[in-house]
Amino acid sequence: MAAPATEHVRNVVLVGQDGAGKTSLAEAMLYVSGKTPRMGTTHDGKSYLDYDAEEIKRKFTIGTSIAPIPYKDYKINVLDTSGHPDFICDTLSTMQAAEMALFVVDAVAGPQVMTTKLWREAEGMRLSRAVFINHIDREHADFDMAMATLHARFGSRLGPVTIPIGQDADFKGVIDIIRMEARYFGEGDDSERIEPIPTEFADAAQAARDKLCDLVAEADDELMMKYLEGEEQLTQDELESLLDKAIAQELFIPVFVGSTIIKQGIQGLMEDICTYFPHPRSHGRFQMADGTSIPIDETNRPAAFAFKTLSDPFVGRLSFLKVLSGVLEPGMELINARTGKKERLGHLYVMMGKEATDVKSAKAGDIIVVPKLAETRTGDTISLTGEIAVDPLPLPVPQYPVAIEAVNKKEEDKLGTFLARAAENDPSIHIQRNEETHQTVLTAMGDTQVDMLISRCKEQTGVDVRLVPVRIPYRETIRKTAEAEGRHKKQTGGAGQFGDCWLRISPNPGAGYEFVDEIKGGAIPGGLIPAVDKGVQETMKEGVLAGYPMVDIKVAVFDGSYHSVDSNEMAFKTAARIGFRAACDQADPVLLEPMADLEITVGEDYAGPVMGDISTRRGRIVGTDSNDEGETVIIVRVPYAEIVKYTKDLRSITRGSGSYSIQLNGYEQAPADVTKKLVEKYQASRAAGN
Repeated sequence: MAAPATEHVRNVVLVGQDGAGKTSLAEAMLYVSGKTPRMGTTHDGKSYLDYDAEEIKRKFTIGTSIAPIPYKDYKINVLDTSGHPDFICDTLSTMQAAEMALFVVDAVAGPQVMTTKLWREAEGMRLSRAVFINHIDREHADFDMAMATLHARFGSRLGPVTIPIGQDADFKGVIDIIRMEARYFGEGDDSERIEPIPTEFADAAQAARDKLCDLVAEADDELMMKYLEGEEQLTQDELESLLDKAIAQELFIPVFVGSTIIKQGIQGLMEDICTYFPHPRSHGRFQMADGTSIPIDETNRPAAFAFKTLSDPFVGRLSFLKVLSGVLEPGMELINARTGKKERLGHLYVMMGKEATDVKSAKAGDIIVVPKLAETRTGDTISLTGEIAVDPLPLPVPQYPVAIEAVNKKEEDKLGTFLARAAENDPSIHIQRNEETHQTVLTAMGDTQVDMLISRCKEQTGVDVRLVPVRIPYRETIRKTAEAEGRHKKQTGGAGQFGDCWLRISPNPGAGYEFVDEIKGGAIPGGLIPAVDKGVQETMKEGVLAGYPMVDIKVAVFDGSYHSVDSNEMAFKTAARIGFRAACDQADPVLLEPMADLEITVGEDYAGPVMGDISTRRGRIVGTDSNDEGETVIIVRVPYAEIVKYTKDLRSITRGSGSYSIQLNGYEQAPADVTKKLVEKYQASRAAGN
């Protein structure tokens, strides 16, 4: 495929709920266009686009695949994305590279949670939208009901450009409202035939045509006035000349209908994509991080935006690039705006699923894949000068932490390398080594993403891994003032050890650790006082109650004694540890648990169940509010230990529609039952020699 002109490129991202048929729509378009010899299907593992082993196993899309479809003189880059909430970041990044979002909606189920979430994101991006109602041939499919639900959910600017000829088992083809003709895709010769509209569907077709003209006329003020005054209906030429403007200006959102399995409605969809969907230049300028913007223009100097990266086990890192300006060619050197380092373009690929085809160039507006860009990550911009940087889309922050470790401790390095590479490629994966708890914590979007990573780790590295509970960073402190002596005396023949110190400990709320030297008269030589301080701090790191670090304690050494020969630093460190533990026993030690501030956003119907659930987690409702979408925002303070896995629980309560943000904020005293459980666990561990 030769590099197409910018005006002949269409970048269309398929979005919506899992199971609506996004991948099967892309597969149907590939087949109808003649790009593939058969219709790929997901359910039997023979999809051209869902080729990854995990996608085949799970039977749904995990990461974006590209289907470059030649249609007449056009190139349609179909970007097939995941509709699973765990992989929403990849979907959002891909949406930034497209000019049109085509929402695929099941004719029976209607628009579901992910469809609504992604619709709002598309609105925020000012991304043109269209809808394909799929599976109209299924039992209980109802086109009118689906349209009514779409209007209720997304507004009145949606209008059908095709309507079904029959539905459920009676579905035969579609009526093209723009051209006012019936279209049928044949079963035997795999070709489409065009016929007059059946008489029994004439009234429905005319009603849809009138609705279409009503919406489209708004794209031209002069024609709109004539239309409103009833002087004349829009002519065919006027309608067709206004459609692309109305779609680009979001005055009109076209709705298509069909069935991907029997390929009805597919060819007309592709024709309308090429004819009326916005091309990269007409979509507008790309926003830069510095507040400026640049047009999509092949005459400018080369620049490209990396909207996705992945690691191929055979090729290495692959960078999916949207060409912003100029023409990219193999051998070209571009500068990464983030790192300031040069990247050499070795090969340029057009990808269809996993199949890569070398091309000689890629013009502005097109999408290309480049291997082995060492410095380029998702969200980076590369250009001739290195001065262009696209403002990457703010992505949801992962909130689902798990502690991960290799079953064989000797393979920890291999696991660490795999996780680091995964985090480089996917912004929705965060890896942190917690030195306090001695755990590697993987924070992802949900348990499905974690399961997928574990499977890929085993497949690519051979390392078996396991998940263990995330250790909560509890703290210990005291509530009373107490004094105690720490005395250490050891005689082993020859020089012994002697240290003796009196300590006073007291609560120091919010002020951390403080050490005070109150020794008078040389009871303890000044050179040994730091050893007392060090002994206390070492004991505080270990804790005295349940093995957690101690905080907010003031310690004064006010008396003691020493031996001119046997006293040394080690002896006074040991004495300080003894004295500090003895004082803590009298100072009412308590366990502190970390607290989290949550802002939970849910639909009004779910506010009650969510607040009830929070109360069972020992949480407090601080307040409630509402946002611009009419959702309820619940502000909560709750022990962190109770909501570590809240992502999964909130999805269950709200059927996937709820979201939240979390901020760890301070500590509060843990209740007696929590303290008792942790103390018993600590004591049992010590008794076992751990």
